[in-house]
Amino acid sequence: MKNKRGLYIGRFQPYHNGHQSVLERISRQVDEIIIGIGSAQLSHDVNNPFTAGERVMMITRSLEGLSCRYYVIPIEDLQRNALWVAHVTSMAPPFQRVFSSNPLVMQLFSECGIKVESPDMYERDSHSGTEIRKRMLSGGDWQKLVPHAVADVIEEIGGVERLCRISGTD
Repeated sequence: MKNKRGLYIGRFQPYHNGHQSVLERISRQVDEIIIGIGSAQLSHDVNNPFTAGERVMMITRSLEGLSCRYYVIPIEDLQRNALWVAHVTSMAPPFQRVFSSNPLVMQLFSECGIKVESPDMYERDSHSGTEIRKRMLSGGDWQKLVPHAVADVIEEIGGVERLCRISGTD
């Protein structure tokens, strides 16, 4: 039996096939998904090279064929964990479940009485933003780790070139 609405939150720097796999599985468990873009205020640094708007493009273009309705909500950091869940719930449509494997996210939502499920991760060793950014910087094969739509967005915005420039020194 499906629950009404679930929340899945991540930085998506960049959105990759692991995220896609998790969201496809979540879509079979809920009627609607809220996708929270965490650390939305961060961009143009080595760990967070993409803007919230660019991450929205990556996600929405990748999920065009998803079988359930979804909302993509940028969520800025507060740097106050005790208030973070209230901040997220104030920015998002109401939801009944949270899907996350991040220990802090799981703890904070659990403390607030919200049901949390930890979905199995998809090939976590290679499908991580850190690994993808590392491959971008070294000229490695990163495109196979992201949906085609994400590779197209990264090309459109000059994302690899941006990452290489901002990782340099003066």
